Amino acid sequence: MSNTEVRPTELTCGGPSGEDTPSAVDVLTARQVPLGGPRAMPVRRTLPQRARTLIGAWCFADHYGPDDVSATGGMDVAPHPHTGLQTVSWLFSGEIEHRDSLGSHALVRPGELNLMTGGHGISHSEVSTPGTTILHGVQLWVALPDRHRDAARDFQHYAPAPVPLDGGSARVFLGTLAGDTSPVRTFTPLLGAELSVEPGAALTLDVDPDFEHGLLVDTGDVRLNGTALKPAELGYAAPGHEVLTLANEGTGTARLVLLGGPPFGEEIVMWWNFIGRTHDDIVRAREDWQDASDRFGRVEGYPGDRLPAPALPNATLTPRGNPARAAKP
Repeated sequence: MSNTEVRPTELTCGGPSGEDTPSAVDVLTARQVPLGGPRAMPVRRTLPQRARTLIGAWCFADHYGPDDVSATGGMDVAPHPHTGLQTVSWLFSGEIEHRDSLGSHALVRPGELNLMTGGHGISHSEVSTPGTTILHGVQLWVALPDRHRDAARDFQHYAPAPVPLDGGSARVFLGTLAGDTSPVRTFTPLLGAELSVEPGAALTLDVDPDFEHGLLVDTGDVRLNGTALKPAELGYAAPGHEVLTLANEGTGTARLVLLGGPPFGEEIVMWWNFIGRTHDDIVRAREDWQDASDRFGRVEGYPGDRLPAPALPNATLTPRGNPARAAKP
């Protein structure tokens, strides 16, 4: 998915972020951003933002729908580039056609993971299919560590089986949770799972205490370790937890996406669809895209022009890290 904000903000993510207290849960609210389509389908973006720019290596989270494509026009994102990241596509309903410059032509369906690696450079398009009536899901990005940021293009597909839990279920699409492990390859340790929690139930999940975690609420009145979260909010739990408790206080089933990973520990510059380490990295990637360089290849089969890159700001892209958290006495 392309970052289609009219004035994309440069972000430097990671690095020192102060002392986090394991008991605290921060609540991150989303901002609405238009995405593609003739009538600009809105998405809710919780990462990146000034309050927190990374959760593990997760650096971008868009949450959209349920969206009636007959009214909005659905998703139609023309070919666009990526560097230094992996894209993670996960749907709750609907269907998206994916084409990329590796030659992949795949459908994104509910409960099935599509993960694309765009290290040195890749381009792709995303279009909701004609048979889709309601489009609903998340699009996530993972930052590649410096030693792998020029990794070759790659595409992986995986359909995890549901894992029954006491009071719900899990589909583990990345990493390990509840005794299930995804075979999908990543460049840093990660956790990604869709969770279902029955009305009035609570899940107690054993997690890696070296990970920080984010819980994105799709539906339900949920508490994460006692902190209330509303739909479209993301709860952040710092490293130090061995257990996460997810309670559904609503009358309907709660659907959640749990993300995690060890703190990234590197500073990265993120602008538009590019992740680099310096201002010059971003300038070079933008020039390569505008010049139709072989770096990004070609997307075959999309009926239209590719997206042009927005103009760079009239300033050097400067570092922005996670705000420090003061340690509690």
